[in-house]
Amino acid sequence: IALGEVWIASGQSNMEWPLRQAFESEQAIANSAHPMIRLYTVPHLKADQPKDNVSAAWQVCGPDSVPGFSAVAYYFARDLQQALKVPIGIIHTSWGGSPAEVWMSEPVLAANPAYRQDILETYRAQYVKYLEATIQWQKEKMDLEKKGEAFTKRAPGLSWKPSELYNGMIAPLIPFAIRGAIWYQGESNAGRAWQYRTLFADMIRNWRKDWGLGDFTFLQVQLAPFTDLLPQPGESNWAELREAQWLATQTLPKVGMAVITDVGEEKDIHPRKKEPVGARLALAARHIAYGEKLVASGPEFKKMKVKHNTALLSFDHVGSGLEARGGALKGFAVCGQDRKFVWAQAEIQDNQVVVSSPEVEKPVAVRYGWANFPVVNLWNKDGFPATPFRTDDFPMLTAPKKPQAKK
Repeated sequence: IALGEVWIASGQSNMEWPLRQAFESEQAIANSAHPMIRLYTVPHLKADQPKDNVSAAWQVCGPDSVPGFSAVAYYFARDLQQALKVPIGIIHTSWGGSPAEVWMSEPVLAANPAYRQDILETYRAQYVKYLEATIQWQKEKMDLEKKGEAFTKRAPGLSWKPSELYNGMIAPLIPFAIRGAIWYQGESNAGRAWQYRTLFADMIRNWRKDWGLGDFTFLQVQLAPFTDLLPQPGESNWAELREAQWLATQTLPKVGMAVITDVGEEKDIHPRKKEPVGARLALAARHIAYGEKLVASGPEFKKMKVKHNTALLSFDHVGSGLEARGGALKGFAVCGQDRKFVWAQAEIQDNQVVVSSPEVEKPVAVRYGWANFPVVNLWNKDGFPATPFRTDDFPMLTAPKKPQAKK
């Protein structure tokens, strides 16, 4: 089937999440007969070496084919097709719980000394321990079974092997002609957000180089809010991961990001509202990949100026202007020289945000939405939430610990 525009949708469980389990998807499924959209799902496959084929087939989008398809990918393809009026093919290749390094080629990981040590060699050490634990487990099982006793101990598990999904679920798609990729992943790398600052960008470079299509558009979804609300401002590895995701948009060409601070669920790592996610990705695609002159993202921090006891924040991508949704601005924290953040008062003045606190005489840094579960409400009037940010470069929670000097 000749397709006009083909996109790859990849990542982990939030990309894999099927439409039938998404929020209020019944109507979307009922209205999903789109003969100009084709769906393709790559079967789960782990492989030690790159594969050159995949066992699947294109399907016409409709009520029979779409319920089990990626909800985010469907909403993205639907909105893009309606806007462009051309055929759209969407290749879904994702696996829940997967970290970014399993979607990268081994030569790319091995070429970087830090990845070679922290990812490849760490996995090899884990594999040796896994083999030893498995032998011990089998021995215990046999001993108890000989005695006629029940054995209920769970078998040892093995962590993800670097490159195994690249080999099984990306390599077979190369060099299939694509327009771009959408990506929803990061939860499994949150504890290594410092590493993700380079790892994610290197993954994008890896794909682009192997496809040989130049800098094709790469659109990502920033992590949704999740886990417990904190009464006071604090450090957050999820906030650091979001910053690492945003950094890729600053360091690489044609990388966009959908911010979804408004669709998270405190107690569920899989937020059900997938339609806004797909819609924002489609708008980003129209702007970045197809050059449409439209607002496709929310406010992003630009610079801070301190005046007396207040911090004046300026933003890019304000569109038609800044607004606070649902009352006074919230989610801002400020600190002085002591680096102790406290909640701040914030208000919009002439498309700037003025931040202050009676507890901070002279602001040194401001943070917005810096939490696992940020409660925030700064938007632009075009319907996009602001990107969480920090103005400081204080030491990161996930940064490598410096070795202690010997006494």
